[in-house]
Amino acid sequence: MKPSLVYAAFALSALSAAALANPMAVLRSEFIYEKAPFPQCHASTIIEAAPGRLVASWFGGTREKHPDVGIWVSLHDGKAWSTPVEVADGVRPGQPRVPTWNPVLFQPRGGQLQLYYQVGPSPTTWWGELKTSTDGGRTWSAARRLPDGIFGPIKNKPVQLADGTILSPTSDETDDKANLWRVYFERSTDGGATWTKTPFFNDGREIGAIQPSILFLGGEKLAALGRSRQGKVFTITSPDNGRTWGKMGFTSLPNPSAGTDAVTLADGRHLIVHNNTPKGRTPLSVAISRDGAEWKHVLDLETAPGEYSYPAIIQAADGRVHITYTWKREKIRHVILNPANL
Repeated sequence: MKPSLVYAAFALSALSAAALANPMAVLRSEFIYEKAPFPQCHASTIIEAAPGRLVASWFGGTREKHPDVGIWVSLHDGKAWSTPVEVADGVRPGQPRVPTWNPVLFQPRGGQLQLYYQVGPSPTTWWGELKTSTDGGRTWSAARRLPDGIFGPIKNKPVQLADGTILSPTSDETDDKANLWRVYFERSTDGGATWTKTPFFNDGREIGAIQPSILFLGGEKLAALGRSRQGKVFTITSPDNGRTWGKMGFTSLPNPSAGTDAVTLADGRHLIVHNNTPKGRTPLSVAISRDGAEWKHVLDLETAPGEYSYPAIIQAADGRVHITYTWKREKIRHVILNPANL
């Protein structure tokens, strides 16, 4: 085979399923790192800390639940991702080290960059911690444990309402005997200094649900949707900026009890990234909606065998959409989309 043909074949094989499926929508598909000092990773989060400056985080270690699992961060300066750095762990003076889980990046208007994550042996016993950064994620404060009963966002990003209220999507798995999964929200009116809790919005039996994302439907109407044990993405709506919520139900989107994430775009449309199957964690797909209720599949990010899961999605200041997700538990993939072509 001629060298040019060899190069072309290699380049084609290196493209993700996303680029092959919709080349007009996919602007870039890359790994945040090629090599790292940990064998496994999971549960990424991404934020634009300043125009064109991205910050990504995830947990990495020997394997999920292993005590050496820490929180890692990489920065993108507009040209390339930096080498991952461990910024948080479960080391405790005089006590055994425990794993960390599910980092979530968030920056309130006019506030410091925040990094929430969970610490503890398992989701039934973990607690929430918080670090902050004043320099776009290059350095971080000491960890602060959140108040008892406040866990912070569980996997997906908070949103800030027009009046400044922060609504943090969270969920509870602490009822070990009944093994209940229940969704609720934490609210802050002082930039995250203090929090209040809503009631649970499902009993954990008829619908077992966790890890919500929040969408803006216009006016004060919100929707939350995410992972369930019932084979479908759950949904619930609020008419009054999250002060009250209706009855939880399901979308038409399949869900194999795997994490999702969603975002409302500047043009009012909504995107969700989810495993488009009732079983397994491939394919990983993108669906679009104009009303947050009816969804249309528009793109497959991954279709090959393996695990592609736990996505995070944001829209940057330039309008481009950024998605990160777990790639076979080995790497974190970053995909940039042009939403005009979805």
